Amino acid sequence: MSRIPLYLTLSRIILVAPTAYFLYLDTNIGRWLSAIFFIVASITDYYDGYYARKLNAVSNLGKFLDPVADKILVSSVLILLLHKSLVDPWMVILFVARDTIIGGVRAAASADGVLIDAQTTGKWKAALQMIAIPMLLLNDLHPNIQNNLLGYGLLWFSVLLSLKSGFDYCKTYYDGIKSIPPA
Repeated sequence: MSRIPLYLTLSRIILVAPTAYFLYLDTNIGRWLSAIFFIVASITDYYDGYYARKLNAVSNLGKFLDPVADKILVSSVLILLLHKSLVDPWMVILFVARDTIIGGVRAAASADGVLIDAQTTGKWKAALQMIAIPMLLLNDLHPNIQNNLLGYGLLWFSVLLSLKSGFDYCKTYYDGIKSIPPA
């Protein structure tokens, strides 16, 4: 039972393959299947944390893999959406740059013994991405619904939250290392 959160996190990484494959097919059924796989993968993000807390199965490996799984899922799909001209290059650049910087900050914080909890703005950013991306995947499959405009706007809002949460991570780390007494 204590492995359930880890299996859910790993399943999110595995689900990247069918999500990307069906999106790459560029057919209506492919986009629907891609959206379904993306949504299922997104749901595992909630449940891995839920079960980790409920089963008291929080682990260092899980703490490391959870954000990595999110980045792999979102970045892979955003790159394919960029290839299809459904998102702006700056969106992808800002997300990838922020995620790379935060990965470095987390590694440095861990080495320095500074604990940085997940930021609320980062959680909202992820939630918006998980809503916006399926909207973009299904952008023109119904003539009366303009998913792409709402999805595009939500994704830009998540960029702003991403930058804010990145700043918050860096500030928390900086404040944490200032409080460490010199050796």
